[in-house]
Amino acid sequence: MKGTNMHLTLGTEVIYDDASFQTAPLDKIGVVGVNGAGKTTLFKVILGEQELDSGLLQTGKARIGFLPQEIKFKNPNLTVWEYLLTSRPIEEINKKLEDIYAKLATSNEQETIALLREVDDLQETLNMLDCYNAENTLLEIVTDMQFDDELLNTKLEALSGGQKSKVAFASVLYSSPNILLLDEPTNHLDASTKQYVINYLKNYKGSMLIISHDTDFLNMIVNKIMFIDKTKHKIKIYNGDYTYFKKQLLEERKLKEARIKEQENEIKKLEEIVKRARQASQTNHNLKRLGKDREIKLEKKKAELETRDKIYKRVKMNIEPKNTGAKVPLSVDNLTFHYENKQLLYENLSFCITSGEKFLIVGENGVGKSTLLKLIMGKLKPDSGTISFNAKTDAAYYAQELEILDEEKTIFENVQNQHYTDLQLRTALSNFLFFGQQVFKKVKLLSPGEKARVALCKILLKKANLLVLDEPTNHLDPDTQAVIGENFGDYTGTILLVSHNPSFVEQIGITRMLLLPEGKIIDYSREILEYYYLVNSLQ
Repeated sequence: MKGTNMHLTLGTEVIYDDASFQTAPLDKIGVVGVNGAGKTTLFKVILGEQELDSGLLQTGKARIGFLPQEIKFKNPNLTVWEYLLTSRPIEEINKKLEDIYAKLATSNEQETIALLREVDDLQETLNMLDCYNAENTLLEIVTDMQFDDELLNTKLEALSGGQKSKVAFASVLYSSPNILLLDEPTNHLDASTKQYVINYLKNYKGSMLIISHDTDFLNMIVNKIMFIDKTKHKIKIYNGDYTYFKKQLLEERKLKEARIKEQENEIKKLEEIVKRARQASQTNHNLKRLGKDREIKLEKKKAELETRDKIYKRVKMNIEPKNTGAKVPLSVDNLTFHYENKQLLYENLSFCITSGEKFLIVGENGVGKSTLLKLIMGKLKPDSGTISFNAKTDAAYYAQELEILDEEKTIFENVQNQHYTDLQLRTALSNFLFFGQQVFKKVKLLSPGEKARVALCKILLKKANLLVLDEPTNHLDPDTQAVIGENFGDYTGTILLVSHNPSFVEQIGITRMLLLPEGKIIDYSREILEYYYLVNSLQ
Protein backbone atom coordinates (compact mmCIF):
# COMPACT_ATOMS: atom_id res chain seq x y z
CA MET A 1 0.00 0.00 0.00
CA LYS A 2 1.35 3.42 -0.90
CA GLY A 3 0.13 6.97 -0.29
CA THR A 4 1.76 9.72 -2.36
CA ASN A 5 1.44 13.51 -1.88
CA MET A 6 -2.05 13.21 -0.39
CA HIS A 7 -4.06 16.38 0.13
CA LEU A 8 -7.50 16.41 1.73
CA THR A 9 -9.61 19.17 3.26
CA LEU A 10 -13.01 18.52 4.84
CA GLY A 11 -14.95 21.76 5.13
CA THR A 12 -12.43 24.26 6.49
CA GLU A 13 -10.33 21.60 8.23
CA VAL A 14 -7.10 20.35 6.63
CA ILE A 15 -6.68 16.59 7.16
CA TYR A 16 -3.65 15.73 4.98
CA ASP A 17 -1.18 18.18 3.43
CA ASP A 18 1.29 16.51 1.06
CA ALA A 19 1.19 13.34 3.22
CA SER A 20 2.98 10.21 1.97
CA PHE A 21 3.65 6.71 3.33
CA GLN A 22 4.43 3.17 2.18
CA THR A 23 3.76 -0.21 3.82
CA ALA A 24 5.12 -3.71 3.15
CA PRO A 25 2.94 -6.82 2.48
CA LEU A 26 3.29 -8.33 5.98
CA ASP A 27 3.37 -5.13 8.07
CA LYS A 28 1.21 -5.06 11.19
CA ILE A 29 0.72 -1.35 11.80
CA GLY A 30 -0.95 0.54 14.62
CA VAL A 31 -2.53 3.80 13.42
CA VAL A 32 -2.36 6.54 16.07
CA GLY A 33 -2.98 10.27 16.42
CA VAL A 34 -5.20 12.59 18.45
CA ASN A 35 -8.96 12.59 17.85
CA GLY A 36 -9.73 14.27 14.53
CA ALA A 37 -6.23 13.71 13.09
CA GLY A 38 -7.64 11.63 10.21
CA LYS A 39 -7.28 7.98 11.28
CA THR A 40 -10.78 6.80 10.33
CA THR A 41 -10.71 9.14 7.32
CA LEU A 42 -7.62 7.29 6.06
CA PHE A 43 -9.60 4.04 6.14
CA LYS A 44 -12.39 5.71 4.15
CA VAL A 45 -9.87 6.79 1.53
CA ILE A 46 -8.44 3.26 1.30
CA LEU A 47 -11.97 1.84 0.92
CA GLY A 48 -12.87 4.36 -1.78
CA GLU A 49 -15.52 6.04 0.38
CA GLN A 50 -13.63 9.35 0.49
CA GLU A 51 -11.87 11.01 -2.44
CA LEU A 52 -8.60 12.88 -1.98
CA ASP A 53 -8.40 16.46 -3.23
CA SER A 54 -5.12 15.45 -4.87
CA GLY A 55 -2.45 12.79 -4.58
CA LEU A 56 -2.77 9.01 -4.74
CA LEU A 57 -3.45 6.08 -2.43
CA GLN A 58 -2.71 2.75 -4.10
CA THR A 59 -3.57 -0.76 -2.89
CA GLY A 60 -3.13 -2.68 -6.17
CA LYS A 61 -5.44 -5.67 -6.51
CA ALA A 62 -5.46 -6.42 -2.79
CA ARG A 63 -8.69 -7.71 -1.21
CA ILE A 64 -9.47 -5.44 1.71
CA GLY A 65 -11.33 -6.52 4.85
CA PHE A 66 -12.74 -3.78 7.07
CA LEU A 67 -14.01 -3.94 10.64
CA PRO A 68 -15.67 -0.59 11.45
CA GLN A 69 -15.83 0.89 14.93
CA GLU A 70 -19.61 1.22 14.75
CA ILE A 71 -21.19 -2.06 13.67
CA LYS A 72 -24.27 -1.65 11.48
CA PHE A 73 -25.80 -4.45 9.41
CA LYS A 74 -27.51 -3.68 6.08
CA ASN A 75 -29.99 -6.55 6.49
CA PRO A 76 -30.64 -7.04 10.22
CA ASN A 77 -33.26 -9.73 9.48
CA LEU A 78 -30.57 -12.24 8.46
CA THR A 79 -29.43 -14.84 10.96
CA VAL A 80 -25.79 -14.78 12.01
CA TRP A 81 -25.01 -17.85 9.87
CA GLU A 82 -26.75 -16.38 6.80
CA TYR A 83 -24.84 -13.13 7.24
CA LEU A 84 -21.48 -14.86 7.62
CA LEU A 85 -22.02 -16.85 4.42
CA THR A 86 -22.38 -13.60 2.47
CA SER A 87 -18.89 -12.49 3.55
CA ARG A 88 -17.43 -14.41 0.62
CA PRO A 89 -19.48 -13.52 -2.49
CA ILE A 90 -19.36 -17.10 -3.82
CA GLU A 91 -23.09 -17.38 -4.50
CA GLU A 92 -23.10 -13.98 -6.21
CA ILE A 93 -20.17 -14.95 -8.47
CA ASN A 94 -21.77 -18.27 -9.41
CA LYS A 95 -24.93 -16.40 -10.39
CA LYS A 96 -22.85 -14.09 -12.63
CA LEU A 97 -21.25 -17.14 -14.25
CA GLU A 98 -24.66 -18.65 -14.95
CA ASP A 99 -25.75 -15.42 -16.63
CA ILE A 100 -22.58 -15.34 -18.76
CA TYR A 101 -22.99 -18.96 -19.87
CA ALA A 102 -26.55 -18.13 -20.92
CA LYS A 103 -25.26 -15.15 -22.97
CA LEU A 104 -22.57 -17.30 -24.61
CA ALA A 105 -25.26 -19.39 -26.30
CA THR A 106 -26.27 -16.43 -28.49
CA SER A 107 -23.14 -14.21 -28.53
CA ASN A 108 -21.10 -13.32 -31.60
CA GLU A 109 -17.34 -13.91 -31.85
CA GLN A 110 -16.30 -10.55 -30.38
CA GLU A 111 -18.83 -10.82 -27.53
CA THR A 112 -17.69 -14.39 -26.84
CA ILE A 113 -14.06 -13.33 -26.39
CA ALA A 114 -15.07 -10.61 -23.89
CA LEU A 115 -17.40 -12.97 -22.00
CA LEU A 116 -14.75 -15.71 -21.76
CA ARG A 117 -12.29 -13.17 -20.30
CA GLU A 118 -14.90 -12.29 -17.69
CA VAL A 119 -15.37 -16.00 -16.96
CA ASP A 120 -11.60 -16.36 -16.39
CA ASP A 121 -11.58 -13.41 -13.97
CA LEU A 122 -14.55 -14.76 -12.02
CA GLN A 123 -13.07 -18.26 -11.85
CA GLU A 124 -9.80 -16.79 -10.58
CA THR A 125 -11.73 -14.97 -7.85
CA LEU A 126 -13.55 -18.20 -6.89
CA ASN A 127 -10.21 -19.97 -6.62
CA MET A 128 -8.85 -17.20 -4.36
CA LEU A 129 -11.96 -17.55 -2.20
CA ASP A 130 -11.35 -21.32 -2.01
CA CYS A 131 -15.01 -21.87 -2.90
CA TYR A 132 -15.01 -25.66 -2.42
CA ASN A 133 -13.65 -25.49 1.14
CA ALA A 134 -15.22 -22.15 2.10
CA GLU A 135 -17.96 -23.53 4.33
CA ASN A 136 -15.48 -25.72 6.23
CA THR A 137 -13.27 -22.66 6.73
CA LEU A 138 -16.24 -20.73 8.14
CA LEU A 139 -17.10 -23.62 10.47
CA GLU A 140 -13.51 -23.56 11.78
CA ILE A 141 -13.74 -19.82 12.45
CA VAL A 142 -17.07 -19.97 14.31
CA THR A 143 -15.88 -23.00 16.28
CA ASP A 144 -12.64 -21.28 17.31
CA MET A 145 -14.61 -18.15 18.25
CA GLN A 146 -17.07 -20.24 20.29
CA PHE A 147 -20.25 -19.51 18.34
CA ASP A 148 -22.94 -21.90 19.55
CA ASP A 149 -25.98 -23.01 17.52
CA GLU A 150 -28.24 -20.55 19.34
CA LEU A 151 -26.05 -17.59 18.36
CA LEU A 152 -25.70 -18.78 14.75
CA ASN A 153 -29.50 -18.93 14.44
CA THR A 154 -30.03 -15.54 16.10
CA LYS A 155 -31.08 -12.61 13.90
CA LEU A 156 -28.57 -9.79 13.67
CA GLU A 157 -31.08 -7.27 15.06
CA ALA A 158 -31.23 -9.23 18.35
CA LEU A 159 -27.47 -9.24 19.05
CA SER A 160 -25.84 -7.45 21.96
CA GLY A 161 -23.05 -4.93 21.32
CA GLY A 162 -20.39 -7.52 22.14
CA GLN A 163 -22.01 -10.15 19.94
CA LYS A 164 -22.19 -7.69 17.03
CA SER A 165 -18.44 -7.06 17.31
CA LYS A 166 -17.77 -10.78 17.49
CA VAL A 167 -19.92 -11.55 14.43
CA ALA A 168 -18.48 -8.65 12.43
CA PHE A 169 -14.94 -9.79 13.19
CA ALA A 170 -15.75 -13.37 12.12
CA SER A 171 -17.18 -11.95 8.89
CA VAL A 172 -13.99 -10.00 8.16
CA LEU A 173 -11.79 -13.04 8.82
CA TYR A 174 -13.91 -15.28 6.58
CA SER A 175 -13.82 -12.72 3.74
CA SER A 176 -10.16 -13.77 3.20
CA PRO A 177 -8.58 -10.31 2.74
CA ASN A 178 -4.97 -9.46 1.88
CA ILE A 179 -5.22 -6.23 3.89
CA LEU A 180 -7.10 -5.92 7.18
CA LEU A 181 -8.39 -2.53 8.33
CA LEU A 182 -9.47 -2.72 11.97
CA ASP A 183 -11.06 0.28 13.69
CA GLU A 184 -11.09 -0.29 17.47
CA PRO A 185 -11.41 -4.09 17.08
CA THR A 186 -11.49 -4.84 20.83
CA ASN A 187 -14.44 -2.57 21.64
CA HIS A 188 -17.27 -4.54 23.27
CA LEU A 189 -15.33 -7.84 23.18
CA ASP A 190 -15.20 -10.10 26.22
CA ALA A 191 -11.83 -11.47 27.32
CA SER A 192 -12.15 -14.87 25.61
CA THR A 193 -12.99 -13.37 22.21
CA LYS A 194 -10.29 -10.72 22.63
CA GLN A 195 -7.72 -13.43 23.28
CA TYR A 196 -8.78 -15.25 20.12
CA VAL A 197 -8.46 -11.99 18.14
CA ILE A 198 -4.95 -11.42 19.54
CA ASN A 199 -3.82 -14.95 18.65
CA TYR A 200 -5.33 -14.73 15.17
CA LEU A 201 -3.76 -11.36 14.34
CA LYS A 202 -0.33 -12.43 15.57
CA ASN A 203 -0.38 -15.25 13.01
CA TYR A 204 -2.18 -13.40 10.21
CA LYS A 205 -0.39 -13.76 6.85
CA GLY A 206 -1.14 -10.38 5.38
CA SER A 207 -0.83 -6.69 6.17
CA MET A 208 -3.04 -4.86 8.62
CA LEU A 209 -3.74 -1.36 9.85
CA ILE A 210 -5.23 -1.15 13.35
CA ILE A 211 -6.77 1.94 14.92
CA SER A 212 -6.94 1.25 18.64
CA HIS A 213 -6.85 3.18 21.91
CA ASP A 214 -5.96 -0.09 23.67
CA THR A 215 -2.19 0.41 23.82
CA ASP A 216 -1.56 -2.97 25.50
CA PHE A 217 -3.38 -4.62 22.59
CA LEU A 218 -1.26 -2.72 20.05
CA ASN A 219 1.94 -3.73 21.83
CA MET A 220 0.98 -7.40 21.48
CA ILE A 221 0.26 -7.20 17.74
CA VAL A 222 2.06 -4.47 15.80
CA ASN A 223 5.61 -4.16 14.49
CA LYS A 224 5.16 -0.57 13.25
CA ILE A 225 3.24 2.56 14.19
CA MET A 226 1.71 4.99 11.68
CA PHE A 227 1.50 8.43 13.30
CA ILE A 228 -0.95 10.88 11.75
CA ASP A 229 0.19 14.31 12.89
CA LYS A 230 -2.77 16.67 13.30
CA THR A 231 -0.47 19.70 13.58
CA LYS A 232 1.52 19.10 10.39
CA HIS A 233 -1.15 17.01 8.57
CA LYS A 234 1.59 14.50 7.68
CA ILE A 235 1.89 10.72 8.04
CA LYS A 236 5.03 9.02 9.37
CA ILE A 237 5.71 5.34 10.02
CA TYR A 238 7.92 4.28 12.96
CA ASN A 239 9.46 0.84 13.49
CA GLY A 240 8.57 -0.94 16.73
CA ASP A 241 5.53 -1.22 18.99
CA TYR A 242 3.50 1.58 20.60
CA THR A 243 5.71 1.90 23.68
CA TYR A 244 8.85 2.27 21.55
CA PHE A 245 7.05 4.77 19.28
CA LYS A 246 6.21 6.97 22.29
CA LYS A 247 9.89 7.00 23.30
CA GLN A 248 10.95 7.88 19.75
CA LEU A 249 8.34 10.65 19.50
CA LEU A 250 9.37 12.10 22.87
CA GLU A 251 13.02 12.14 21.81
CA GLU A 252 12.12 13.82 18.50
CA ARG A 253 10.17 16.50 20.33
CA LYS A 254 13.05 17.13 22.77
CA LEU A 255 15.47 17.56 19.87
CA LYS A 256 13.01 19.80 18.06
CA GLU A 257 12.54 21.98 21.14
CA ALA A 258 16.32 22.31 21.46
CA ARG A 259 16.56 23.36 17.79
CA ILE A 260 13.76 25.93 18.20
CA LYS A 261 15.41 27.45 21.27
CA GLU A 262 18.71 27.73 19.38
CA GLN A 263 16.92 29.36 16.42
CA GLU A 264 15.10 31.77 18.76
CA ASN A 265 18.43 32.76 20.37
CA GLU A 266 19.98 33.45 16.95
CA ILE A 267 16.95 35.54 15.95
CA LYS A 268 17.16 37.50 19.21
CA LYS A 269 20.85 38.29 18.63
CA LEU A 270 20.18 39.37 15.04
CA GLU A 271 17.27 41.56 16.17
CA GLU A 272 19.55 43.33 18.68
CA ILE A 273 22.16 44.05 15.99
CA VAL A 274 19.49 45.31 13.58
CA LYS A 275 18.02 47.52 16.31
CA ARG A 276 21.43 49.05 17.17
CA ALA A 277 22.15 49.65 13.48
CA ARG A 278 18.85 51.46 12.97
CA GLN A 279 19.55 53.67 16.00
CA ALA A 280 23.12 54.46 14.85
CA SER A 281 23.99 57.80 13.27
CA GLN A 282 23.98 58.09 9.48
CA THR A 283 27.75 58.61 9.50
CA ASN A 284 28.37 55.17 11.05
CA HIS A 285 28.50 53.47 7.64
CA ASN A 286 30.04 50.22 8.85
CA LEU A 287 27.31 49.60 11.41
CA LYS A 288 24.60 50.57 8.88
CA ARG A 289 26.01 48.06 6.34
CA LEU A 290 26.23 45.41 9.04
CA GLY A 291 22.63 46.13 10.05
CA LYS A 292 21.34 45.67 6.49
CA ASP A 293 23.25 42.39 6.14
CA ARG A 294 21.89 41.10 9.47
CA GLU A 295 18.38 42.26 8.54
CA ILE A 296 18.46 39.97 5.48
CA LYS A 297 19.72 37.08 7.65
CA LEU A 298 17.05 37.87 10.25
CA GLU A 299 14.22 37.54 7.71
CA LYS A 300 15.69 34.27 6.46
CA LYS A 301 16.00 32.87 10.02
CA LYS A 302 12.43 33.87 10.83
CA ALA A 303 11.21 32.08 7.69
CA GLU A 304 13.17 28.95 8.70
CA LEU A 305 11.97 28.99 12.32
CA GLU A 306 10.20 25.72 13.17
CA THR A 307 6.81 25.83 14.87
CA ARG A 308 6.17 24.03 18.12
CA ASP A 309 3.70 21.16 18.06
CA LYS A 310 0.27 22.17 19.25
CA ILE A 311 -0.60 20.80 22.69
CA TYR A 312 -4.17 19.51 22.55
CA LYS A 313 -6.29 20.08 25.59
CA ARG A 314 -7.58 17.23 27.72
CA VAL A 315 -11.19 16.74 28.68
CA LYS A 316 -12.21 18.51 31.91
CA MET A 317 -15.04 17.08 33.97
CA ASN A 318 -17.21 18.30 36.84
CA ILE A 319 -19.47 15.41 37.79
CA GLU A 320 -20.45 16.06 41.37
CA PRO A 321 -24.17 15.29 41.94
CA LYS A 322 -26.60 18.19 42.40
CA ASN A 323 -28.73 16.35 45.01
CA THR A 324 -27.82 14.03 47.86
CA GLY A 325 -28.91 10.47 47.12
CA ALA A 326 -30.71 7.91 49.27
CA LYS A 327 -29.01 5.19 51.32
CA VAL A 328 -30.35 2.61 48.85
CA PRO A 329 -30.77 4.40 45.48
CA LEU A 330 -31.67 1.24 43.53
CA SER A 331 -33.02 -2.22 44.30
CA VAL A 332 -33.83 -5.14 41.97
CA ASP A 333 -36.13 -7.88 43.27
CA ASN A 334 -36.80 -11.28 41.68
CA LEU A 335 -36.11 -10.02 38.14
CA THR A 336 -36.88 -12.51 35.37
CA PHE A 337 -36.39 -11.73 31.68
CA HIS A 338 -35.97 -13.36 28.28
CA TYR A 339 -36.06 -12.22 24.67
CA GLU A 340 -38.71 -13.76 22.43
CA ASN A 341 -37.85 -17.35 21.43
CA LYS A 342 -34.75 -17.26 23.63
CA GLN A 343 -33.80 -18.87 26.92
CA LEU A 344 -34.09 -16.96 30.21
CA LEU A 345 -31.31 -14.45 30.77
CA TYR A 346 -32.14 -14.07 34.47
CA GLU A 347 -34.55 -15.79 36.82
CA ASN A 348 -35.40 -14.22 40.18
CA LEU A 349 -32.31 -11.99 40.10
CA SER A 350 -32.12 -9.74 43.15
CA PHE A 351 -29.63 -7.17 44.39
CA CYS A 352 -29.50 -3.63 45.77
CA ILE A 353 -26.93 -0.85 45.55
CA THR A 354 -25.99 1.41 48.43
CA SER A 355 -25.19 5.13 48.32
CA GLY A 356 -21.73 5.99 47.02
CA GLU A 357 -21.09 2.43 45.84
CA LYS A 358 -19.18 1.60 42.64
CA PHE A 359 -20.91 -1.58 41.44
CA LEU A 360 -19.57 -3.62 38.48
CA ILE A 361 -21.47 -6.13 36.31
CA VAL A 362 -19.24 -8.72 34.63
CA GLY A 363 -19.79 -11.72 32.36
CA GLU A 364 -19.17 -12.93 28.83
CA ASN A 365 -20.83 -11.41 25.78
CA GLY A 366 -24.49 -12.33 25.45
CA VAL A 367 -25.17 -13.03 29.14
CA GLY A 368 -27.26 -9.88 29.46
CA LYS A 369 -25.07 -7.16 30.97
CA SER A 370 -26.27 -4.35 28.68
CA THR A 371 -29.78 -5.80 28.76
CA LEU A 372 -29.82 -5.53 32.56
CA LEU A 373 -28.94 -1.83 32.34
CA LYS A 374 -31.69 -1.31 29.74
CA LEU A 375 -34.21 -3.02 32.05
CA ILE A 376 -33.08 -0.85 34.96
CA MET A 377 -33.46 2.30 32.85
CA GLY A 378 -36.90 1.27 31.57
CA LYS A 379 -35.80 0.66 27.97
CA LEU A 380 -37.08 -2.93 28.26
CA LYS A 381 -39.82 -4.52 30.38
CA PRO A 382 -39.09 -7.52 32.61
CA ASP A 383 -41.14 -10.73 32.47
CA SER A 384 -41.61 -10.39 36.20
CA GLY A 385 -40.00 -8.80 39.24
CA THR A 386 -39.52 -5.18 40.22
CA ILE A 387 -36.88 -2.47 39.74
CA SER A 388 -37.20 0.32 42.29
CA PHE A 389 -35.51 3.72 42.41
CA ASN A 390 -35.66 5.71 45.62
CA ALA A 391 -37.49 9.04 45.26
CA LYS A 392 -34.19 10.85 45.90
CA THR A 393 -32.41 9.04 43.08
CA ASP A 394 -31.47 11.01 39.94
CA ALA A 395 -30.17 8.55 37.33
CA ALA A 396 -28.20 9.30 34.14
CA TYR A 397 -27.57 6.57 31.55
CA TYR A 398 -24.59 6.21 29.19
CA ALA A 399 -25.50 3.63 26.53
CA GLN A 400 -22.79 1.44 24.98
CA GLU A 401 -23.93 2.12 21.41
CA LEU A 402 -24.58 5.83 22.09
CA GLU A 403 -28.35 5.49 21.57
CA ILE A 404 -28.87 8.59 23.72
CA LEU A 405 -27.65 10.75 20.82
CA ASP A 406 -29.81 11.98 17.94
CA GLU A 407 -27.46 11.79 14.95
CA GLU A 408 -29.55 14.18 12.87
CA LYS A 409 -29.20 16.94 15.47
CA THR A 410 -26.16 19.09 16.16
CA ILE A 411 -23.79 18.66 19.09
CA PHE A 412 -25.36 21.68 20.78
CA GLU A 413 -28.93 20.42 20.25
CA ASN A 414 -28.02 17.05 21.76
CA VAL A 415 -26.84 18.56 25.04
CA GLN A 416 -29.52 21.25 25.42
CA ASN A 417 -30.88 21.29 28.93
CA GLN A 418 -33.48 23.68 30.41
CA HIS A 419 -31.38 24.14 33.56
CA TYR A 420 -28.47 25.74 31.66
CA THR A 421 -28.06 28.90 29.62
CA ASP A 422 -26.59 28.72 26.11
CA LEU A 423 -23.34 30.20 27.44
CA GLN A 424 -23.12 27.55 30.16
CA LEU A 425 -23.73 24.81 27.58
CA ARG A 426 -21.05 26.23 25.28
CA THR A 427 -18.65 26.30 28.24
CA ALA A 428 -19.47 22.67 29.10
CA LEU A 429 -18.90 21.61 25.50
CA SER A 430 -15.56 23.43 25.44
CA ASN A 431 -14.56 21.33 28.45
CA PHE A 432 -15.16 18.31 26.19
CA LEU A 433 -13.05 19.87 23.42
CA PHE A 434 -15.85 21.23 21.22
CA PHE A 435 -15.13 24.89 20.44
CA GLY A 436 -16.68 27.72 18.41
CA GLN A 437 -18.70 26.69 15.36
CA GLN A 438 -17.88 23.00 15.98
CA VAL A 439 -20.87 22.77 18.32
CA PHE A 440 -23.21 23.26 15.35
CA LYS A 441 -21.86 20.21 13.49
CA LYS A 442 -24.35 17.33 13.15
CA VAL A 443 -23.53 14.33 15.32
CA LYS A 444 -23.69 11.95 12.34
CA LEU A 445 -20.58 13.68 10.95
CA LEU A 446 -18.50 13.04 14.08
CA SER A 447 -15.98 10.28 14.70
CA PRO A 448 -16.98 7.62 17.27
CA GLY A 449 -14.58 9.18 19.80
CA GLU A 450 -16.19 12.59 19.34
CA LYS A 451 -19.67 11.08 19.68
CA ALA A 452 -18.59 9.44 22.94
CA ARG A 453 -17.47 12.83 24.29
CA VAL A 454 -20.85 14.37 23.37
CA ALA A 455 -22.69 11.54 25.14
CA LEU A 456 -20.55 11.93 28.27
CA CYS A 457 -21.13 15.69 28.29
CA LYS A 458 -24.89 15.12 27.91
CA ILE A 459 -25.21 12.78 30.88
CA LEU A 460 -22.82 14.67 33.14
CA LEU A 461 -24.80 17.90 32.68
CA LYS A 462 -27.60 16.16 34.57
CA LYS A 463 -25.48 16.20 37.75
CA ALA A 464 -27.09 12.88 38.66
CA ASN A 465 -26.40 11.00 41.89
CA LEU A 466 -26.58 7.60 40.12
CA LEU A 467 -24.58 7.01 36.94
CA VAL A 468 -25.51 3.94 34.90
CA LEU A 469 -22.58 3.40 32.53
CA ASP A 470 -22.30 0.84 29.72
CA GLU A 471 -18.68 0.64 28.45
CA PRO A 472 -17.95 4.37 28.92
CA THR A 473 -14.32 4.13 27.76
CA ASN A 474 -15.03 2.62 24.33
CA HIS A 475 -13.90 4.89 21.47
CA LEU A 476 -11.86 7.15 23.78
CA ASP A 477 -8.11 7.77 23.56
CA PRO A 478 -5.88 6.68 26.49
CA ASP A 479 -5.48 10.22 27.89
CA THR A 480 -9.24 10.78 27.99
CA GLN A 481 -9.80 7.32 29.51
CA ALA A 482 -7.37 8.21 32.29
CA VAL A 483 -9.11 11.55 32.97
CA ILE A 484 -12.52 9.86 33.10
CA GLY A 485 -11.24 7.12 35.40
CA GLU A 486 -9.73 9.71 37.74
CA ASN A 487 -12.94 11.75 37.87
CA PHE A 488 -15.23 8.77 38.34
CA GLY A 489 -12.91 7.57 41.10
CA ASP A 490 -13.48 10.88 42.96
CA TYR A 491 -17.24 10.97 42.23
CA THR A 492 -19.26 10.95 45.47
CA GLY A 493 -22.43 9.57 43.89
CA THR A 494 -23.23 5.96 42.98
CA ILE A 495 -22.02 4.13 39.86
CA LEU A 496 -23.49 1.04 38.20
CA LEU A 497 -20.99 -0.05 35.56
CA VAL A 498 -20.45 -2.51 32.71
CA SER A 499 -16.85 -2.46 31.43
CA HIS A 500 -14.33 -4.76 29.77
CA ASN A 501 -11.51 -2.36 30.61
CA PRO A 502 -9.67 -3.76 33.68
CA SER A 503 -7.39 -0.74 34.20
CA PHE A 504 -10.39 1.63 34.17
CA VAL A 505 -12.33 -0.64 36.56
CA GLU A 506 -9.37 -0.64 38.92
CA GLN A 507 -9.00 3.14 38.68
CA ILE A 508 -12.55 4.10 39.67
CA GLY A 509 -12.59 1.97 42.82
CA ILE A 510 -15.22 -0.79 42.43
CA THR A 511 -16.77 -1.96 45.71
CA ARG A 512 -18.77 -5.04 44.62
CA MET A 513 -19.32 -7.15 41.51
CA LEU A 514 -22.38 -8.94 40.10
CA LEU A 515 -21.37 -12.05 38.12
CA LEU A 516 -23.69 -13.04 35.28
CA PRO A 517 -25.30 -15.40 34.42
CA GLU A 518 -24.93 -16.85 37.95
CA GLY A 519 -26.40 -13.76 39.62
CA LYS A 520 -23.75 -14.05 42.33
CA ILE A 521 -22.55 -10.89 44.14
CA ILE A 522 -19.02 -10.73 45.51
CA ASP A 523 -16.87 -8.05 47.12
CA TYR A 524 -14.41 -6.49 44.73
CA SER A 525 -10.78 -7.48 44.72
CA ARG A 526 -8.17 -7.14 42.00
CA GLU A 527 -7.23 -10.81 42.32
CA ILE A 528 -10.80 -11.98 41.69
CA LEU A 529 -11.21 -9.64 38.72
CA GLU A 530 -7.94 -10.83 37.13
CA TYR A 531 -8.92 -14.45 37.81
CA TYR A 532 -12.29 -13.91 36.12
CA TYR A 533 -10.67 -12.38 33.03
CA LEU A 534 -8.12 -15.22 32.95
CA VAL A 535 -10.88 -17.85 33.09
CA ASN A 536 -12.63 -16.13 30.19
CA SER A 537 -9.46 -15.98 28.10
CA LEU A 538 -8.90 -19.74 28.51
CA GLN A 539 -12.43 -20.77 27.55
